[in-house]
Amino acid sequence: MNSLLVMVVTFALYILAYNLYGKKLGSKVFELATKNITPAEKHNDGVDYVPTNKFILAGHHFTSIAGTGPIVGPVLGVIWGWVPALLWVVFGSIFAGAVHDFGALVLSMRHDGRSIGDITGTVVNPRTRSLFFLIIFFCLWIVIAIFAILMANLFVQYPQCVFPIWIEIVIAMTLSWYLYEKKGSLLVGSIAAIVAMYVTIWIGLFIPVALSKAAWLIIIMIYVFFASTMPVQRLLQPRDYINALELGVAMILLIVGIIVRPLPIVAPAVISAPAGAPPMLPFLFITIACGAISGFHCLVSSGTSSKQIDKEPNALAVGYGGMLLEAALATLVIIAVTTGVSKEAWLTTYANYAKVPTLPTFAEGGARIVETLGISKAMSLNILAVFMVSFASTTIDTATRLQRYVISEFGDSIGQKWLDNKYIAAGIAVVSAYLLAFRGSANVLWPLFGATNQLLAGLALLTITVYLAENSKPTQYTMIPMIFMIFITTWGMVANLLSYMAKGNMLLSIIDGVIIVLEIWMIVEAITVLGKVKQGRLGQPNMKA
Repeated sequence: MNSLLVMVVTFALYILAYNLYGKKLGSKVFELATKNITPAEKHNDGVDYVPTNKFILAGHHFTSIAGTGPIVGPVLGVIWGWVPALLWVVFGSIFAGAVHDFGALVLSMRHDGRSIGDITGTVVNPRTRSLFFLIIFFCLWIVIAIFAILMANLFVQYPQCVFPIWIEIVIAMTLSWYLYEKKGSLLVGSIAAIVAMYVTIWIGLFIPVALSKAAWLIIIMIYVFFASTMPVQRLLQPRDYINALELGVAMILLIVGIIVRPLPIVAPAVISAPAGAPPMLPFLFITIACGAISGFHCLVSSGTSSKQIDKEPNALAVGYGGMLLEAALATLVIIAVTTGVSKEAWLTTYANYAKVPTLPTFAEGGARIVETLGISKAMSLNILAVFMVSFASTTIDTATRLQRYVISEFGDSIGQKWLDNKYIAAGIAVVSAYLLAFRGSANVLWPLFGATNQLLAGLALLTITVYLAENSKPTQYTMIPMIFMIFITTWGMVANLLSYMAKGNMLLSIIDGVIIVLEIWMIVEAITVLGKVKQGRLGQPNMKA
């Protein structure tokens, strides 16, 4: 199969899905309307609730949900063959992932920008609020730990990317000052920021910074503590916007490279039982999360993005469109790691599931494509290394801020007001994640992250389904992917639990077991409420809540 044909067909499907399926959801199911006041307009506080330009917010949202997830997952997922991996990315994103992200964003906007866990207490019942908070806490705990490990590993492997990554903080804060204080032009600021970013990438080639993984973990955790407590428009928002521009450039380079020199896909179409890998069912749908559907996205949609939407209709581009852009990235990743080498070389790289070098595999594959444009291999590698670290840092920053919200909201629900202090909540988030990162590795934590993450997506779809049912709206758009995700991830979590117990890993066994119990409890509560809805025993519709 030719890589150019695969790219053209899948990208065409994403464009059609946005204009047909996405717009139908926006107008017929969620009834987006400019007249509805958004939380950003209602509660504008200049810190968390900030009405934001649609393009800046789309960049912030996209880079927050993406991270290195749509790289790691697809790189690992193609071990079962490129066809099942690509099909799951394309159709999973269109009919499950984008619906999930979009629905969570709208649901939060209709409930004062509250998180999906907090809203569950209103939509389902108060008991599920605490249950969902605990599941979210576990998910974010693992997310922060994994992405800290990934960042530290990348800094060690690609020391030339260190300088541009940390200078980006200065560039982002300067862009914030220029746009918000000086009321400067977005176009001028964007061009200046991206040019400065690529200049630092070139400079980084000459001043690599080498530290140990342990040292980087500590530095990263100190950084995210402060980043997660700063006003969102000061660092998080402009840095994510720059990352979105950076990603745009990287994706354009990959797309043009594929057009200039389309290569055949050398990976097998389907591999039923690859060495060292768990069964394709259910683990393909768990390994490839970001790029298809990811529960972490509902936390971004309801945790930060819903507080920055200036007009309701913009939620379509941010929520549904953002997920399809991530699917496009995952598609390019699949192409990058399945072309450009001999079939024998590919099979050697994928000889054992546990030993696949995920991020370096993409970096090398992407660099081969970019090199066709006349860019040196060293520069091509650094462009992709900086791109990967930038996205990982975006995810860990957003996840830490979200964990701060979760801890504060949970403290409020149990009467512990001292947890409202953002520094205390951020400190708990950072220290707990550091302890987990220090004890584990990304490969060990990834299966647990994948299963917990996908379970969270299923439960978020469950809450959205109950909301639609309560408001007499069609539920099939969210119910079908909800049933699939809950079934497939419960299957995966039980398999993980048995594996952890067999290996004597008590920490992961306990975490996995607790999450399974919380999941079953919450599902029972939600099914009870859905039954009451069907019997017409609940209150009045609340589409504009």
